[in-house]
Amino acid sequence: MLSPLFALYAGPDQVMTVTSGLASVLGLLLIFWHKVVATFFKFVRLFRRGSSPTSPEVPKTSSEKRS
Repeated sequence: MLSPLFALYAGPDQVMTVTSGLASVLGLLLIFWHKVVATFFKFVRLFRRGSSPTSPEVPKTSSEKRS
């Protein structure tokens, strides 16, 4: 067996450590999911508002058209 192939081996001791870390990060993300999503949308709104300022047109109601 070639010795460089030993570098590619990932035993249970390495894999369990990595998956445990990933599970911890995912757990924290799920605990604070609402804050993560709120921050993301605030960030998106910041760039959308800055790139193209638009003013939404309000359609006139039928009573306003008569006057």
